[in-house]
Amino acid sequence: MKRYIEHPEVRSFDVIVVGGGISGACVAYEAASRGLRVALFEKSDFGGATSAATSKLIHGGLRYLSYFELGLVRESLRERRILEDIAPNFVYPLPFLIPAYPGISSNRWVLKLGMILYDMLSLDKGYTRDRSKKLPHHHSLSREEVVKIAPILDNAKLKGGHVYYDCQSLFPERLTLAFIKSAVACGARVSNYAEVKEFVHGTDGQIAGVVAQDRLTGKSTVVRGSLVINSGGPWAGKLLDAAAGKQSEHGIRMSEGIHILVPPITKDHALVLQTPAKRHFFAIPWRGKSLIGTTDKEYKGNPDEYRVSRASIEEFLTEINATFGKEVVRYKDIIHVYGGLRPLTDTHTESTYSSSRRYEIFDGAEEGMAGLITVEGGKYTTSRNLAESVMKVAEKHLECSLPASRTRLRPLYGSEMKDLDVFMRGAIQNNPDFTAGTITYLVHSYGTDYTRVLDIARETPALASPKNPDGEILAEVVFAIREEMAVTLLDIVTRRTAFATMGLPEDGLLREIASVAAKELKWSQEKSAAELELVQRRLAIPT
Repeated sequence: MKRYIEHPEVRSFDVIVVGGGISGACVAYEAASRGLRVALFEKSDFGGATSAATSKLIHGGLRYLSYFELGLVRESLRERRILEDIAPNFVYPLPFLIPAYPGISSNRWVLKLGMILYDMLSLDKGYTRDRSKKLPHHHSLSREEVVKIAPILDNAKLKGGHVYYDCQSLFPERLTLAFIKSAVACGARVSNYAEVKEFVHGTDGQIAGVVAQDRLTGKSTVVRGSLVINSGGPWAGKLLDAAAGKQSEHGIRMSEGIHILVPPITKDHALVLQTPAKRHFFAIPWRGKSLIGTTDKEYKGNPDEYRVSRASIEEFLTEINATFGKEVVRYKDIIHVYGGLRPLTDTHTESTYSSSRRYEIFDGAEEGMAGLITVEGGKYTTSRNLAESVMKVAEKHLECSLPASRTRLRPLYGSEMKDLDVFMRGAIQNNPDFTAGTITYLVHSYGTDYTRVLDIARETPALASPKNPDGEILAEVVFAIREEMAVTLLDIVTRRTAFATMGLPEDGLLREIASVAAKELKWSQEKSAAELELVQRRLAIPT
């Protein structure tokens, strides 16, 4: 992939997408796959904000049943199956254990009814292309069976429990990137570190394009479009203000969600836990550790200034330990922490936790910004379907009839494999000069593109040796720069490779990675030092 903004040979498009998180990536892919000329601009890196701060799940949203949002749950469950089909190397079944205690909200029979309804709403979960992706129905457990699976639970009042199945996304950052790559394969022009600073207005006052600034060079480019789609996530409100030339009346609410990575407290099952305040969170097995999240607290500041604070972490630790009825996680146990801001459409509920996760599509013409539509809210899981809905609105604006959507049927770029297990076995057998761990990790992360990473490793043997137990290799750094538009060390270690997805890498390894990147990107010593300092600062656990 090449950054379009460096060589903008085309200056006019049918659709300009502003924002390169999962929503923008899906919209760009959906539009390009249906024959529209598409440009996408992202002010930082693709999937670098909200889309990188998930619980690493592709799920139906069981808790939304308690709010009677059956349509949202059904949509999520359908999209879960579609993602299993179109991204088999990223999305995997995972069992979830939900313990039952006294009280109406965690009563075993109330939970049982919820499980039955959840199974009914996921009626098509057995119709996956890859048989290994099929999810079984829920089953109930005795108190003794629950304790055997999760002895860490407070079992004094435990009444039993239930196991149901959802899916885990092994690498959400690369799944978002797969949608970006799929858009590019369909002809979209995309740019990271390209910030939309202004909107172009036509003679009739209609939004007719954008002024995008390359944040690497400072150069600005005027790009015209028949329709501009604002997928700015937490920044959508600021973009609306810029388009209107004043503060827009259309408000967007933001909710902070943080996650902590700690030594394992659960092995094979994710735990669904309810706090004393009746809020839910997960403890999820991930890479041999436990990922605990998420919080849900309103944020009213500037999204550009958001960072996870020690106060937020301590507040969450108190909530976690109160839920278990004992101290199970201490601050010093934390291996890694990350957080992000969710944009919510529901501005009227008292709590962001009870706000709907539905998405909305706002037509700017309602506030005198014809030619601009804004995508708000939604869940990672439903982003592909959101993009289909956006295209229905786009057809009206563009006054055209588009071909039917094919994104629910077509594998994402790099995910063109019918049977992942067969593909994996073949990959290991065909590459005996690499460890099975390295091949397994590369296939999970790069899909069919894993061979291109191996080509780089074979050309430069110094980049071929595994750097950790997961099998990661330095050839990925070169691939990220040459083929995946990575321009910073933070891009490389957090969103293109898994080197820092468990926190700040050991100093020697981080410097090795920086050295490879510096050679490829021709960084000076001063630039290399600045890149190292930024990664160390961003990945440090707040003190």
